Amino acid sequence: MSARSPVLNQSGPTEFVFRVFTAVPEFQALLFLLFLLLYLMILCGNTAIIWAVCTHSSLRTPMYFFLSTLSFIEISYTTVVVPLMLSNIFGGRKPISLAGCGAQMFFFVTLGSADCFLLTIMAYDRYVAICHPLHYTLIMTQKLCVQMVACAVGLALYLSLQLTSLIFTLPFCGHLREINHFLCDVPPVLRLACADIHVHQAVLYVVSILVLIVPFTLISVSYVFITSAILRIRSAEGRRRAFSTCSSHLTVVLLQYGFCALVYLRPQSSSSEDEDRQFALIYAFVTPLLNPLIYTLRNKDVKGALRDAIICQISRNMHQRNQTTISEFLLLGLSNKAEQQNLLFVLFLGMYLVTVVGNGLIILAISLDSYLHTPMYLFLINLSFADISSISTSVPKMLMNIHTKSQSISYESCITQMYFSIVFVVIDNFLLGIMAYDRFVAICHPLNYRTIMQPRLCILLTIIPWILSNAVALTHTLLLLRLCFCDSNTLSHFFCDLASLLKLSCSDTMINELVLLIVGLSVITFPFALILFSYICIVRAVLIISSIEGKWKAFSTCASHLTVVLLFYGTIVGVYFFPSSTHPDDRDKIGAVLFTVVTPMMNPFIYSLRNKDIKGALKKLARGSFLSLMPWASEFLLFS
Repeated sequence: MSARSPVLNQSGPTEFVFRVFTAVPEFQALLFLLFLLLYLMILCGNTAIIWAVCTHSSLRTPMYFFLSTLSFIEISYTTVVVPLMLSNIFGGRKPISLAGCGAQMFFFVTLGSADCFLLTIMAYDRYVAICHPLHYTLIMTQKLCVQMVACAVGLALYLSLQLTSLIFTLPFCGHLREINHFLCDVPPVLRLACADIHVHQAVLYVVSILVLIVPFTLISVSYVFITSAILRIRSAEGRRRAFSTCSSHLTVVLLQYGFCALVYLRPQSSSSEDEDRQFALIYAFVTPLLNPLIYTLRNKDVKGALRDAIICQISRNMHQRNQTTISEFLLLGLSNKAEQQNLLFVLFLGMYLVTVVGNGLIILAISLDSYLHTPMYLFLINLSFADISSISTSVPKMLMNIHTKSQSISYESCITQMYFSIVFVVIDNFLLGIMAYDRFVAICHPLNYRTIMQPRLCILLTIIPWILSNAVALTHTLLLLRLCFCDSNTLSHFFCDLASLLKLSCSDTMINELVLLIVGLSVITFPFALILFSYICIVRAVLIISSIEGKWKAFSTCASHLTVVLLFYGTIVGVYFFPSSTHPDDRDKIGAVLFTVVTPMMNPFIYSLRNKDIKGALKKLARGSFLSLMPWASEFLLFS
């Protein structure tokens, strides 16, 4: 057991540095420019694919849906690796923390695995299209396509989480360790462990077989059937075109699977660290770069779609300038029954006051008690402020509409309300992930907690969610402003929700819905993956605790946090991750009430009022307020 004890038993925090490509400054500048150029080409090429698929109706088929998803994964996959690598080349070697290395490995393995699974799905799509052309639309329905992509991402997340959490239970002796690579990949990190890694290598081989061999076998089987079907085509030109399409796809498949297999499936004794790094450059740069070249830019449909999309966008903007748009919206609220309005007013006024008072007391208690000036309570203050702001964007307007019996809201107010509602919901999402990470460090690395969670890092972790949430809200707002609202101005909701506004628009909302899906998936998946990863490590650390009472307290805290996480994420997924036509308006309203009203109200109860430190701070606050209002009471208490 001692050989595999977690890294929390080390005397100092472990940090890693990446080995440089070259020490010659001229070559460093050349490599920086080369990798930066490749990265920009990958971003531009794959973004162009996504834009073309979104804006051209003829490309709204399963094949191009998978292609746009693949492009998004390629962008994310490269972004996990390249910016950090460029930073190390340009600004010298910078250490990366153990948690940072684990996060990079997790997302790298997740996106790489999803890439492999998606290539398999695309091969199956081609198999159905060529071998069963008459049944293609019946088999490849929109629901099946979304389910296959979701399963691919879910399986990739699961395998990556298991592998990464297992590897980072190993001890890494020493304070600063050098990784002979340009990223935290699995094999080079395993080589730095100062413990027996045979079990970990076996798990790596099993995961590699599931990610590489099994999908490659399915692709091979698909192409056997495709080849058999193509050989039955009488036209030589038709056969040549079909084989050309297959050869392009197989080229990328062989590049992706071939070099990954050389890195992950070779025996450790016969592998070279320098060769692994060279192979990694190919599947980190070349394959994502080939995606737009092989799959689309040589495709006449996509070329035409890019040209038409630009022309169509220009003409649409000119047309919309001549259109008159509505100046206000009507919010129908939660119910149109007159007898229920008073009940709704009292109920939501009560929930609003409880939320504002409860979260306000948390902010006040933490601010006035120096004992609570720790990272955990800094994040809790931000969460409480975000919850107050979140509920204040929607409930006061709804209460005013009920009281005045008016349902109108101006266009500008509606857009502003939508913007801030997105901001505070996204901030809540990020803060839940950061709070889980804080608990991970506190429980799994208690001796190094102050060293890791320094004030500078805490401030950075506080500022980043605000920046990202405003960037997300600004993206959705700018995309919404280009839309027209022609005739109907009635929103079947109690506030200006983005999904409801998209349903009301008379413009093409395909881009908005795709951005909503992609950005929403990113905003939800990454923090949730961080929460999941943190709690798996926390559970493993808690199980080592010998005291049953200590285990029970730790698990009880985790259960409370996970309850809010599941409530928050479950409702958002139910509302925003399904096409707008597949669920009724009432479902939107219920989901919105849960994550904009109920969840903020639960924050004081679950996170703080059951916390002894917060209880003590609130008692001090109440006693201080009482004494300040009644000075004679201090003498009475002194004599008593």
